[in-house]
Amino acid sequence: MNKCIALLLLVLCLGNTTLLAQNMDRMRQTTDTLTSKSMYGRGYTFHGDRKAAEYIRHQFEEMALAPIGNSYFQPFSFPVNRILETPLLQVDGKALTPGQDFVARAASPSGEGTLAAIMLDTMVFSDAKAARKFFKKGVTGKALVFRQQDKKRLQQLPQEYQQQLQQAKLHIILQKGALLTTVARQQEPVPVLEVAEAAWPKQAKKVSFSIKAELNPQHQARNVIALVRGSQQPDSVIVFSAHYDHLGSQGEGIYFPGANDNASGTAMLLELARHYSQPQNQPRYSIVFMAFAAEEAGLLGSIYYTQHPLFPLQNIRFLVNLDLLGTGSEGMMAVNGKVHEKEFQLLQRLNDEKHYLPQIKSRGKAANSDHYPFSEAGVSSFFFYTLGGTSAYHNTNDFASQLPLTKFSEVFALIKDFTGALMKQPQETN
Repeated sequence: MNKCIALLLLVLCLGNTTLLAQNMDRMRQTTDTLTSKSMYGRGYTFHGDRKAAEYIRHQFEEMALAPIGNSYFQPFSFPVNRILETPLLQVDGKALTPGQDFVARAASPSGEGTLAAIMLDTMVFSDAKAARKFFKKGVTGKALVFRQQDKKRLQQLPQEYQQQLQQAKLHIILQKGALLTTVARQQEPVPVLEVAEAAWPKQAKKVSFSIKAELNPQHQARNVIALVRGSQQPDSVIVFSAHYDHLGSQGEGIYFPGANDNASGTAMLLELARHYSQPQNQPRYSIVFMAFAAEEAGLLGSIYYTQHPLFPLQNIRFLVNLDLLGTGSEGMMAVNGKVHEKEFQLLQRLNDEKHYLPQIKSRGKAANSDHYPFSEAGVSSFFFYTLGGTSAYHNTNDFASQLPLTKFSEVFALIKDFTGALMKQPQETN
């Protein structure tokens, strides 16, 4: 009898292990798909964001989740600057490597040419005589080179000098550490390349460059939204949100995979959707899954949603925003934890009971992800992101294979417990 029990326990354990491995394999497949070159960084070149939206819609359909209304998509538009071709840069005849040694600034317009390089004399900020001497030489038609920390100081120079700065044919900004980029909704007046300071030769005299950019005044984007209807209180709603967009690409040669930011959160969103889509896991409240576009362009997808909600915002009991969830060795942060102290204490208690994460930290309000427009609209919300592990962020190194996923399963389990506990609590009336 004892041997039979031991064998049964072993089979059950192996079964659980296999199930967990299958879930993690599926999660890995999701991040691999979302970060593949075919999606070009889920941005604004080669229809990358559109492909990602279609992928998420297809996942919702496979799970038999319901749309809210007639479509899973909520369309909107906004202006965005796109770098259409991989930028080129040679310094004194030596070609630098795009994506590794340099990138085009997100707001850069088009430009090309072979130019004399002139390094900014930082004495212009403190010595009027040095400033007059530097600008007397002129920067017109040249490549002006300066360090990142001097960009804001340049904007504080007298107007006559700022006007001369715009006469340069190229600005080269030297950055220490990893090259970080963003999404821009406008173009700057002068073409700009951001170059790793370690790759920039001392005493550089001549540069050749090429940038091809286009400002699209009405880029078409889509939030992707689906629903699992609650069994007991369907008008009360828990929302899980994650942005699926990233920085896109610069032509064919550079793309920003965005594994941690935010293929990881999108994968968590889909895993939660898959769990609650199972009949045996039907929740008491309705759960809405919101995959937002254009977070990187300024939280535009979530802002649009809060301005055009598909159901009353006051029906949302709580929103959990999922972003940067690919690590966890040092625990997790709950943004708004200091705002919603009762819910944060519940989260801490659940973690202490099950020992999911080494710690959960809390902070106050922050406009750093898609929870913020909801929070500003009066919706109780947390933004979860994991701590420790990879430091790749907003660059070409945030690829799926380097993502540790240290505590992905534990965060998933904690979110399920937290959601279940919220549904059991009596709702406060406003």
